[in-house]
Formats: sequence, structure tokens, C-alpha cells
Amino acid sequence: MTRDIHAYLAEFEDIPGTRVYTAARARKGYWLNQFAMSLMKPENRNRWKQDEEAYLADWKLSDEQRDAVLARDYNKMLELGGNIYFLAKIFSTDGLSFVQAVSSMTGMSVEEYQQMMAAGGRAPEGVRSIEGKY
Repeated sequence: MTRDIHAYLAEFEDIPGTRVYTAARARKGYWLNQFAMSLMKPENRNRWKQDEEAYLADWKLSDEQRDAVLARDYNKMLELGGNIYFLAKIFSTDGLSFVQAVSSMTGMSVEEYQQMMAAGGRAPEGVRSIEGKY
């Protein structure tokens, strides 16, 4: 039995709060991720910190991606093709730790997020499907 890979990968879009980094998402986020990786160089971080909008003008981001970056909406950036390991360059440039950035993505305080993770992470009970199948 042959299964359509695109249909199979589309099923992952139904997982609440999760963005699976597929090839389609990678293509969509190529320039977003290239921008984020550019922040590895000190001279680029300095340019970014001096004028974020001017720095972003050099990158082929969609308006939606640009807005998400400026708003530091990491969940939206993930949806628009951002890879969390690349996006880490943005929040690191802002002086945030991984825990600080990820807690902001959950709507929890850093302390609440740390407590949840120390207790074993999110409970598997609850909504397992955006469409309510499970």
C-alpha cells in the first residue's frame, strides 16, 4: 500500500500547540531561518540591535513573518516556517534563555514552566486533536 506523503504530513497539523518541521514548512521559512542564523555574527547582531526594521529589509520575509519577528511572536514564527533552533538566535540576541523564550510561548511564567517541566512536562490527557477527533 502506497501512502501519499503530503496527506500523511498534513495530519500533523492537527496536533494542538505543535508545529512539526516538515519540508514544506522548511521551504516556507527559508528566509526567516536565514535571517535568524545571520545573528550568529556579532556585526549582524549590532546592526539588528541598532535598527530592526532596516535590518529585516535586507531579507525576503513575508509581511507576516516580518511582523512576527518584530513582535517576537515565536509561535507564529514556527507556524510560518521558523525552526526553533534557528529562532534561538533571535531570543539569544535579546538576552533571553531558552527557558525564558519557550515559557513565553506557553503563556506561562518562567517559574510555572520550570515547575511543569520538573514535574514531567505536560500531561498527556486533554485535547489531542484540533479537529476533536481524539
